[in-house]
Amino acid sequence: MVLAAGTAPRRARRGAGRDRIVRWVAKPAVFTLCLLPLAWLAWQAATGGLGPNPIEAINRSLGDWALRFLLISLAVSPVKELFGWAVVMRFRRMLGLFAFFYVSLHLANWIAIDQFFAWGLIGREIVKHPFITIGMLGFVLLVPLAATSTSGMIKRLGAARWKRLHQLVYVVAILGVVHFYMMVKADVREPLIYAGILLALLGWRAVARGWFRPGGRTAKIARMSGAVSHTSVTSPRPSPPG
Repeated sequence: MVLAAGTAPRRARRGAGRDRIVRWVAKPAVFTLCLLPLAWLAWQAATGGLGPNPIEAINRSLGDWALRFLLISLAVSPVKELFGWAVVMRFRRMLGLFAFFYVSLHLANWIAIDQFFAWGLIGREIVKHPFITIGMLGFVLLVPLAATSTSGMIKRLGAARWKRLHQLVYVVAILGVVHFYMMVKADVREPLIYAGILLALLGWRAVARGWFRPGGRTAKIARMSGAVSHTSVTSPRPSPPG
């Protein structure tokens, strides 16, 4: 009993020490690392390293990093479960918000620098090009996720409703990959790599949540589909009016 009583305060002190390290060292370090792609892009713009079409290069780089941060944020839960690194969950919100930050810059660069606020042309481009339509839809769906990312919004919405809302992140990720694939005109290897990563992350979630176990969601859907098919085949047909 004495040993147990003495161990508890030591564990509490170690936990508080780890919390201080995460809050005052690790989080600022990760925040700084997340800004490095933007700093590198600014350096390239200042030194003329963006090639013959700097506007397109900036837009492409910002979009690439938005998708990368989105996939990294989706990889946090698998990393935690596979390696037992619970501390990585402390960075998931930051990574998701950086995805929104870079996609906002991506959109702002396209509207302000590429299209120069020509709203009529912007509207026609969104309607005319499916990859722009899909990208805009992904951005619109990402806005409420960023707006409700705070602890206060979780309490206001309720945990269950907040979790349902944030399931949209998977839709956003799919739209982002499709947007990238449709935008690339020749070499589709990079968007296919992202598609493979996203497929692996979605597959891990489906397995972890038991979708493929007997009684899981996939099995229930299959049973429901079979029941509907059986009903449609065996139900009597109405006799013609006589």
